[in-house]
Amino acid sequence: MRVLLVGSGGREHALAWRVAASPELTELHAAPGNPGIAELATCHPVAADDGDGLLALARSLATDLVVVGPEAPLVAGVADELRHAGISVFGPSRAAARIEGSKLFAKDVMAAAAVPTAAILDAPRAPCVLKADGLAAGKGVIVCRTEEEVVAGLGVARGFDGPVLMEELLEGRELSVLALADGLDALALAPARDFKRASDGDSGPNTGGMGSFAPVPDVDDDLLSTVLETCVRPTLAELARRGTPFVGTLFAGVMLTAEGPHVLEFNCRFGDPETQSVLPLVDGDLLVALAAAASGSLAGVALGRLDASAVTVVLAAGRYPAAGDVGTPIQGTDDATAAGALVFHAGTALNDGDLVTNGGRLLGVTATGADLAEARTRAYAAADLIRIPGARRREDIALAAAGLA
Repeated sequence: MRVLLVGSGGREHALAWRVAASPELTELHAAPGNPGIAELATCHPVAADDGDGLLALARSLATDLVVVGPEAPLVAGVADELRHAGISVFGPSRAAARIEGSKLFAKDVMAAAAVPTAAILDAPRAPCVLKADGLAAGKGVIVCRTEEEVVAGLGVARGFDGPVLMEELLEGRELSVLALADGLDALALAPARDFKRASDGDSGPNTGGMGSFAPVPDVDDDLLSTVLETCVRPTLAELARRGTPFVGTLFAGVMLTAEGPHVLEFNCRFGDPETQSVLPLVDGDLLVALAAAASGSLAGVALGRLDASAVTVVLAAGRYPAAGDVGTPIQGTDDATAAGALVFHAGTALNDGDLVTNGGRLLGVTATGADLAEARTRAYAAADLIRIPGARRREDIALAAAGLA
């Protein structure tokens, strides 16, 4: 199977790593890719949002399957251009991707599907959550517990395009569920938890994610099934009823409240950095599952889960999320890999053959272990081997979940 992977981040590197292990793979290509992906695939200088360029590339390569990683190209309709040309795509249509592209649209779908979610407020008042309606790279959600935070949050939220959604603040434990969807049915991967805030103790501004772990100790198979039956499958059914079936990864951000799971938001793609922790735990051929979903039927497809845990620590530019870093040397990635970790490239580039920084989130260092404590120890030990002047990381990824806090 000839596969074209669209994207250039840590999520796409993790997907490339997993797909490259499939016996069904004959060729792996990426557009545009990154230095880490280039070790697994042939990279092409075509932007992820260049629909015409991707179509021409897919045709020239006689691609059997295109896997679209980032949300922005999906919301812009890249998958539609490819499908209309007869190319199989894992990734939702523009209409279905609105589930992430518009928080108001997602609320409307959830209301019609009777999916439990936070109530919409008619005016901002503490405590509440403010959300930018459109895409905001994971930074458009502001939790406000005081009136002062509401005033400041409105200023931030209004800095994004579109209206601002005001919701009740749900209390509980957060959960990320990544479900492969074929339009009607869904297959859930290991439940994960990410760390959105920039600094230890969940302080500082929201980011795209500073780390993650999987599976989540307090989420058993019964609870995961409940999330699928009450949150994911009804949403798929409603989108299909509207004539916009969702094919791709439906990512449910869930709050486990005292009243049961409630959806905080839906995303239309694999999570980042959750994917870096979830995919090392997959027991089975992910490429076969992606191709089956893209063809419209997951019937007969099963993916097991290894009896292990995974922890991902993100190494970020010193001023991230306010600013990234470009051109700073990165050393020690080979040492981290030799220590048994997976080093997923995100904001990196090559400068005369040398690896350098090129973004906000730079690398994701993932390690597995028999339990979260072991995986965490290995991940941080490997991250210690990587040297990036001025870079930083959170020190508390999976700390509480591993029983160490």
